[in-house]
Amino acid sequence: MLHILKHLKTVSKHKYVVFLHCVRAGIPIQGIMHDMSKFSPTEFIEGARFYLGSRSPTEAERESYGYSKAWMHHKGRNKHHFEYWTDYSAKTKKLEPVKMPLKYVKEMFCDRVAAGKVYLSDKYTNDNPIDYFMRGRAKLAMHPETAALLEKWLRMLQTDGDKAVFREIRQTKSY
Repeated sequence: MLHILKHLKTVSKHKYVVFLHCVRAGIPIQGIMHDMSKFSPTEFIEGARFYLGSRSPTEAERESYGYSKAWMHHKGRNKHHFEYWTDYSAKTKKLEPVKMPLKYVKEMFCDRVAAGKVYLSDKYTNDNPIDYFMRGRAKLAMHPETAALLEKWLRMLQTDGDKAVFREIRQTKSY
């Protein structure tokens, strides 16, 4: 029962911080709708079962089963995840990344920054999101233009701070 309440608190806090960031990014409706699938039984039950507090429960679920049923459900329903934006290429006959629509790149930025703030709490700095991005495989798995835009905003957050990057995101109309 305790893990259910802790997981609910973490998910709710994350959604709230993403909402605040989405408002600042000029996409408030996406902020309201963000991650609603986390309340579905497929995601919520596994999230509570594998609750960790300091990182995503999907990591523990993956360690236990070899995959995360909750993550597979989540990425297939939430367009702000680059994993949603893959398709088979007629040219290569392989699964390839697709350039994400701008509004979802904006939401992805908000999501990544909020995740750092929620999971790292008082240890969070504006260095964390770009450090995490550069350490991970996401940059290589995203469409190059999508990865470049996200990296640009994460670096701007690191060097220029919240106000500057959210102003830039609001003003960006295409990429």
